[in-house]
Parts: sequence; structure tokens; C-alpha cells
Amino acid sequence: MPSNAMNGQKPLGDGINSGAVGQRLGDLFKIDHAPALVTRRLSVAHMAVTEIRSDNPVLGPIEPVPIEDAYLVSLMLKSLDHHEVWESGRPCPRHSISAGEFHLRDLKIEQSALVEQPHHSLQFYLPRAALNEIADENEARPIGELAYQPGVPFSDPIVRSLGLCLRNLFERPQEANRLFLDHVTFALGTHLAQTYGDLEPSSKLLRGGLSGWQERRAREYLSANLCGKGSLKEIAAQCGLSIGHFSRSFKETIGIAPHQWLIQRRIEVAKAFLKVPSTSLAEVALKCGFADQSHFTRVFTRIVGISPGAWRRNCDIRDSVARH
Repeated sequence: MPSNAMNGQKPLGDGINSGAVGQRLGDLFKIDHAPALVTRRLSVAHMAVTEIRSDNPVLGPIEPVPIEDAYLVSLMLKSLDHHEVWESGRPCPRHSISAGEFHLRDLKIEQSALVEQPHHSLQFYLPRAALNEIADENEARPIGELAYQPGVPFSDPIVRSLGLCLRNLFERPQEANRLFLDHVTFALGTHLAQTYGDLEPSSKLLRGGLSGWQERRAREYLSANLCGKGSLKEIAAQCGLSIGHFSRSFKETIGIAPHQWLIQRRIEVAKAFLKVPSTSLAEVALKCGFADQSHFTRVFTRIVGISPGAWRRNCDIRDSVARH
């Protein structure tokens, strides 16, 4: 395999944004379009997930990944019977990898691969800065290295389920809930740090729910940002808490995670608008933070049990009966 003298490539996380990550991984896998989602949960670090899909075998070896202090988690959505992996120019043991399994790669070490089959995976970019912040959130000492055997896949139901949660976001990226993306990617990073690293959360982590003013402030912030563009970092700052403490306290006080409360609040507000006959379903959708009427209808039907139109008609019938 060719030696990686950086080949003029920038690190995956250089100037990180969804377009940059997707483009750089797409270039490595020789595909034109690799959509990516970037979390904004952390204060200085960003984690990212990119969908890589090619229905044709990659022609020739994948270019060596630029060296940087980060990890790449490759969750397979399609099984691979044959592929080859090199670390520092040395071949790794060959293993097939089934859909739902993943490879872990340390990007401080030169990495390259040969994939001779159609390929479909999610690539999670986890920089050292993100691991450091995960340790800080858990009041733990800095995390060392994540343990893995080159070329040997892992089967981990938690990684698989978290990854599949995010897979759905790529089908309708305009509907992505930023709080949900932040929540899932941070949960994934924490799980990897605990299971494959040496993260040991402090036994002195603050417990307890939100105070009255903190709960009010959190509800106000979420209600004012129904579009879901706000981040957990911003809400936690409004309450004077760290991100981890806020997330734990919010769920303890209210019983559900912030992103779940946001969806419920959207539905409550939507019901109020539906009682105004002059407001169209498309207008209700946009006023309540949904991507479009189709998105609104799917979420409303899933939670309420009937479509927004049917719910509105039922309200009209009840109001008519009450008047008579």
C-alpha cells in the first residue's frame, strides 16, 4: 500500500462542517456525494457522522486517511464478505464484517483499506477534543486510548441501535432535530469511551432535578426554539449547568429527554393552531417547527393517533355539538 505522506490531504476534522466531512470521506471512498451531520453539543469539539454508500466496488485501494488525533467508527449497514485493511502499511488479519458490526480505527496511525464490494456504512468521526470533553462532563480523568484489534470487527448492540437512530436522519435531513442529534452522538461517544476506553464517571457527579427557575427557563427556551435549532449547550448555559448535569436533571425532573419534550411541545402548539380554521396545515407545520406538512402529519399521527386533518374535524364536530 502507498505510504501516507499526507498526500496533500487535510485532516477530516479540519475546519469541520457537514460539507467538509462528507466531501473528504467521499473523496477517500471515491464517491461523489457523502451526506454528513455534525453535532454542536460540545463547546469546542465536534463529532460528525457521514453516510457512505456506493453500489459499485471501489476501484483500487482507498487512499490513506490523513493522520490526526481522532478515531473513526465504521458501522456497517451492508455486510462485507471480503475487504483488506492496513495499519502503518502492514496488512491486518482479514475478517468478514456483518451488517450492524463496526470497525474502530485510530487516525493517529496510518490507515488504508481495499473494499471490492458494494459498500454502505455510517462513519462516526470522534476527535480527541470530544473525548476530553466527555471526560470533563463525567468529572473523570482524561481518557486514554480506545482498545481495538486492527481489522477485527465489534458486535455491539448499543452502537448498532444508536447508529440506526441516526441512519433515519439521512433519509430526511431537513427534518433532523438538532437536540436529538446532539443527544445520540454524545451518548455514542460516552459509550465508546466507557466500553473501549478507560472512562470512569466520578461517583461525585451531581444528582437531583432542576430547580423551579431552571425548569421554567428550560421550558421557555425550548418553546421559543420550536424549530429545534438550539443546542443542549445553549440550554444548559441558560440554566447555569454543565451539559451532562442539565441532561440528567431535566430527565429526572420532567421524565423525558429535552428533544422528546420539544416534540411534545410542538404537538401542543400545533393543536392550538388547528383550532383556528383559517390556518392551513402547511402554515401550522411551519409555525411549529416542522420541516413541511408531510413531516408534521407523520409526527402528529404517530403521537396523537390520528392525522392533523382528522383531529381538526373532530374538534369542529365537538364544537358544533357543544353549541347546540
